[in-house]
Amino acid sequence: MAAWTAEELERIGTAEELNLQSLRGDGSLRDPVTMWVVRDGDDVYVRSVKGSQGPWFRGTRAQLAGHVRAGGVDKDVAFVDVADGADGGDLTPRVDAAYRAKYGRYPDDIFGSVVTPQAQAATIRLVPR
Repeated sequence: MAAWTAEELERIGTAEELNLQSLRGDGSLRDPVTMWVVRDGDDVYVRSVKGSQGPWFRGTRAQLAGHVRAGGVDKDVAFVDVADGADGGDLTPRVDAAYRAKYGRYPDDIFGSVVTPQAQAATIRLVPR
């Protein structure tokens, strides 16, 4: 799989929000959904605050691919489910910390929605394709 460039990582990592469009079964793009995005090293992550039942999250299951826009980056991506424990178990706390560092200034009732067990279980790594 392709990798993000240093410039793309910087731009996405500092963008306040990301627009995500998943591919439908017929290959067309769904309407964009705006969400928070974080960077951990050379990886980029998003979470569904409604967990696996979130409509946009369910939409990512059709083709495991789509398109994102953030910070001037406009890119086709693959959606990679992140299973806790596959990385030795330290990914969830790292992604939580990235969300806390970037969005922790928001009130707990808003920020807290991205660090619940439900949201943690619906973490997706965005990989350029």
